[in-house]
Amino acid sequence: MNRSPRSLREAWVALAGLSAVFLFEMLDNSILTVALPTIGRDLHASTTAVQWVTGAYAVVFGGLMLAFGAIADRFGRRRVMIAGLTLLAVASLAAAFVTTADQLIAVRVATGIAAAMTTPGSMALAFRLFDEDRLRVSATTLISTVGLAGLAIGPTVGGLVLAVAPWQVLLLVNVPIAALAILGVRFGIAPDDPADRHRDPIDVQGAALGTATIVFALVAPTLFVDEGAGSWVPWAVTVAAVTGAVLFLRRERTARHPLLDLALLANPLVSSGLAFKAAAGLATAGLTYLVTLQLQLDWGWPPALAALGMLPQVVVLLAGSAFVNPLVRRVGLERAGWLSAVSVVAGLAVYCLLGRTGYGWVALALVLVAAGIRVVGVVAAVNVLRGLPESRTTIGVALTDTATEVTSGVGIAVVGTILAAWFTGDIASSGWSPHQTAEFRAATTLASLALTVLAAALVGWGFTRTRKAATEPVTEPVTEPAEHLIAERA
Repeated sequence: MNRSPRSLREAWVALAGLSAVFLFEMLDNSILTVALPTIGRDLHASTTAVQWVTGAYAVVFGGLMLAFGAIADRFGRRRVMIAGLTLLAVASLAAAFVTTADQLIAVRVATGIAAAMTTPGSMALAFRLFDEDRLRVSATTLISTVGLAGLAIGPTVGGLVLAVAPWQVLLLVNVPIAALAILGVRFGIAPDDPADRHRDPIDVQGAALGTATIVFALVAPTLFVDEGAGSWVPWAVTVAAVTGAVLFLRRERTARHPLLDLALLANPLVSSGLAFKAAAGLATAGLTYLVTLQLQLDWGWPPALAALGMLPQVVVLLAGSAFVNPLVRRVGLERAGWLSAVSVVAGLAVYCLLGRTGYGWVALALVLVAAGIRVVGVVAAVNVLRGLPESRTTIGVALTDTATEVTSGVGIAVVGTILAAWFTGDIASSGWSPHQTAEFRAATTLASLALTVLAAALVGWGFTRTRKAATEPVTEPVTEPAEHLIAERA
């Protein structure tokens, strides 16, 4: 394109492509989850193998985002995205020929790689699509809404498809989505400007250490839930994650051309944005996991009714597209950030104090957290991109998404570990004794209290850094305003 589009209608080809990318990210795991029992029976898979059908995707996706964010900043965001979408189409087609659980896990690994290649670049490309902030806000709101709609309808669509077709169809649906995205990105977005690329050589050792650290950090929570805190395995993986983090930081301090310039992370704007994003990921994953267990195991709701019980969260995430931008414009970015941060912590506190007394309080907690994370996502994106140079835009988006993935795992680990330590017997068994019911409710109260304290600490740290940023000049700022980045990752 020779000039920036002057309306959303002029950019409909690009918007269709970028919306398809976000739709894939949100729809993929949600539509597949409902088919896991069918997949397990069809492929004669063990419980662990079925778990890794979704777990492998999440681990690879979270582990490689940082590396591919750096690669895209060097070789071109549009180019890396099209390559990732091509891999997505090929991997999804391969699902039609799967005959074993191991083969399906391999397909999911390839899909996770494709997601890591496409996700950070989607917001970076949206950032440069328009010159006007008003259009940027509208465009990213549209992209976000399409993706969240996919997240909301995924389980329902998956269930309907399974009633008339084999489960492989749920993966084949990615093929037309990838094709639409390729066409939209290829013909709707101009090639990358070489002047905007980061020219330093890639820090291969740093990329390997960073990827290993994130993978270990994402695997450890699953092991705590599955093996229990009494097993040595999850603790060993946790030690490996901490060791990897130490080695990664040491490498980035001494490397001539680091994968991640730690001086950028020290920027108050960047560190505050990452803290907000981390708090949102922790709260969402931890609360969703707790409520799901409570509705089905403690209150005895069937899965379909429990899914309906989560609707308040989904509705607010979707409706947030209508009220986030007006709120930020009306009260200002800093005040909106404070209000939303308080909303996240308040939602966790409501569930901690009152969540066992009735569904109304559970619904209120879900609404408060969902409303909060939508606005905190704005503050996080704005702070990170304001603190980074233009040549690091993609890795900045990758950082925020990685923070969400890792802290989501931490949230589940906190809940799972406390439940494993507090509850006696098999938690999935039917017919709990009164003593077991009391244990479960005490454990959920303690777990939600821990989540509340951790989220409050992250939010407090983030706003402390934000206030510090107000007294310091921004080094190498992004020249274009960043308020448009409002898409909240799930």
